[in-house]
Amino acid sequence: MCRNIRPLYNLDPPATQAEVRDAALQYVRKISGTTKPSRVNTDAFERAVEAVADVSLGLLNELVTSAPARDREVEAARARQRAAARYAT
Repeated sequence: MCRNIRPLYNLDPPATQAEVRDAALQYVRKISGTTKPSRVNTDAFERAVEAVADVSLGLLNELVTSAPARDREVEAARARQRAAARYAT
């Protein structure tokens, strides 16, 4: 699960709210140890996802850098190269 976490900062185009929420969902799943909470825990799970997403979006909006934005296509190509080397495909 953790290998799929991607940096969302300083991308061109910037990370969307959906991408931030997906990352928050992945984080909450990891720390809770479940991918689908029980019915009784669904509300708490969803509140946690929304809280993490809100904080994450706030962080991304406040960070400052002088580095040029990373191109998504270039980053995706690099990730594919790393995966090919790792899995020898």
